[in-house]
Amino acid sequence: MSERIRVAVLGSTGSIGRQALDVLAAHADRFEIVALAAGRDVETLNAQIAAHRPRWVTLADEAVRAGLEMPAATSLLGGHQALEEIAASDGVDLVLVGTTGVISLRPALAALQAGKVVATANKETLVSAGHLVMPLARRLAQQAGGGGATTALAYLRPIDSEHSAIWQCLAGERREDVARLILTASGGPFREWPAERMATAKPSDALAHPTWRMGAKITVDSATLMNKALEVIEARWLYDVGYDQVDVVVHPQSIVHSLVEFADGSLKAQLGLPDMRIPIQYALTYPAHLQSPAPRLDATDLRALTFESVDEQRFPALAVGREAGRRGPRASAALIAADDVAVERFLRGSLGLPGIADLCADATGRFGDGPVPELEELLDLDAEVRAWAATAMPARASVRP
Repeated sequence: MSERIRVAVLGSTGSIGRQALDVLAAHADRFEIVALAAGRDVETLNAQIAAHRPRWVTLADEAVRAGLEMPAATSLLGGHQALEEIAASDGVDLVLVGTTGVISLRPALAALQAGKVVATANKETLVSAGHLVMPLARRLAQQAGGGGATTALAYLRPIDSEHSAIWQCLAGERREDVARLILTASGGPFREWPAERMATAKPSDALAHPTWRMGAKITVDSATLMNKALEVIEARWLYDVGYDQVDVVVHPQSIVHSLVEFADGSLKAQLGLPDMRIPIQYALTYPAHLQSPAPRLDATDLRALTFESVDEQRFPALAVGREAGRRGPRASAALIAADDVAVERFLRGSLGLPGIADLCADATGRFGDGPVPELEELLDLDAEVRAWAATAMPARASVRP
């Protein structure tokens, strides 16, 4: 075995980060965990430091840093540039981005500019900054002797299950043969709810996901199908396709994670039980499929796999997202910032469920025009949209009863 791959895990105490550390530990002969970055969960981070003995650690919340238990061989990095320093370090080969928000754009770009591999579960990386990160990934692919969008995924690797599925289905295929990408959605808890009932949905209803166990934000996005809207935009950047080549279907069983249709009409799909460790591991071990602790899918247990069209009258977020993507990076950056705030307001009770898509539509209309933004402009735009969305009330929105 050659020298181990040195991995920095950003967002190590979150759901993706914790599962990534499990995968990395299971393949300790291949990987060395050299850096951990977290927000404020000092207790979990201390346990991770003790288990993995990284070279570097950073904790965003200065108020709890005094509680860190640091071995002598581990260095604490502070300051707003700590994530970038880790991502661009000569001692790091692969940066796994499990953090949320635009805070992750700087380290993701720094890593790519330094020639590192980036595995990302962060939506902003592509939804807000696809126009910035994908040229860097393609340049790295060309320097390595490759080319094209699929090859670029060797350097910018998606972690979520849908994009991992498409990535796997495209392996070995010619880009010009791809006719359509089909993202699957579980349908969430409101799949069979009429619009009138959805308008009165409470946070507890939205958080009752029938298949996946996730954080509150992504669970609400799944309930509104905003997560699929964001994935459509991601697909446009990852696979260099037009928006008319990306479809979404509802698949309640969450066994088929996505499909690719080719010019001859044939379909390829990636199947598996719902377990995020599989896409996390593939992003880390690409192009290899190694042993995994995830449970196996027994094909004889598959009694029925069903697929349905998305009802965009009940789930307008999908159309809002497509329109934002077509308008360009400013609109899609405004979309994801507004959605973040809208979901927070829904969970607090100051915005009804329909108001999430309405607020996002208003944000893309208000902030979506203008020149293609560079990084600093994106960060300023994100802050501006969030400040506006914190108090704005779209005409069709309702306060939760």
